[in-house]
Amino acid sequence: MRDVLGDFELARTRGVRDATRIAREAVRSGVRRLVVAGGDGTLSEVVTGVLDADLGTEVEIGLLPFGSGCDFARGVGVPRSIGPAIDGLATGERRWVDAGRVRYSAASGAESSSCFLNEASFGLTGLTAEWMNRVGRRIGPRAGFAVSAGIAIMLHPTSDLVISVDDKEVHEGFTSMVVVANGSFFGGGMRVAPDAAPDDGTFDVVVVGALSRSQLLVNFPALYRGTHISHPAVAVHRGVRVHARVRGSAPVYIDADGEPLGGLPASVELLPRAIRLFGLPVATTRPSG
Repeated sequence: MRDVLGDFELARTRGVRDATRIAREAVRSGVRRLVVAGGDGTLSEVVTGVLDADLGTEVEIGLLPFGSGCDFARGVGVPRSIGPAIDGLATGERRWVDAGRVRYSAASGAESSSCFLNEASFGLTGLTAEWMNRVGRRIGPRAGFAVSAGIAIMLHPTSDLVISVDDKEVHEGFTSMVVVANGSFFGGGMRVAPDAAPDDGTFDVVVVGALSRSQLLVNFPALYRGTHISHPAVAVHRGVRVHARVRGSAPVYIDADGEPLGGLPASVELLPRAIRLFGLPVATTRPSG
C-alpha cells in the first residue's frame, strides 16, 4: 500500500457499525481518501457514515475486497487478488456512483435507516443474511451463501407483501424475494440483477413471486447465471423509490449489502451520484461475471 499510495493511517474496526464512526470522524478531520479493506457490509457502514453526515462530496473511496461476498467490488470490476487491487488504486479511474438509503422497522419497533451501495433486499434474502451470520461465514463466502440460502429456502414462509415502485403498486400478494439492486451481484456471486449498474440513476427492483420450496431449489442455480429473470414468476421494475409493507403479522426481514437490519415496512430511495470511487478499472459498468 505504501509503495503504491504513499503513507497512510490504518484504522481497524472493533465491532458492528464501528466503520460508520471511523469514516465520519476521518472525513470531518480532513481526510479526503478512504480505502475500505473489507466486504459489502464494511463498505455499507462507511457509506452510511459519510452520507448521514452530508460528507459525500468531501471524500473519495477505494475498495480492497477482503470480505465474505465483495459483490459490489465484483460488479465494478475490482480484482479479488489483493496485489492487483492495490495496484488499481493508483492506476484506476474515478467514478461517481449512486447509493441507496433504506428506512426500516428496527427490532424495537422504531424507524431506523441505513445507506448502501449494492442492494437492499427482503424475504428469502433477509433470512439468508441471518443464517450467513450464524453459520455461513465458517465455511467460506461462496459455500456459506449457498448453504445459508438453502437453509432459508427450507424454512422460508412465503410472505404476503405489497410493493410499490415510484408510487405505483407493482406487486400485491405472496412473495418469495425482493431485491432493490444498485449493483448486479449479491450473495457471493449471484447475478441477481444482470442489467443493473450503480451509475445509471435508477434501481433494478427484482420481485420473485410465490414459489414452492422445490421450485426455489430447482431454480437456485439460475441466480448465478442471471437467467432467473426469464422465469414467469420473476418481474424486474426500474425506479428510484421503493416501498414495501406486509399484509399479516408474520415478520419479514430486510438486509442491506448482506447485513441484517430489521424488518418491514420499509422504504428505499436512490441517492444519485452520491459517492465518488477511485481506483476502478476502465469500462466496468456491465461486468461479464
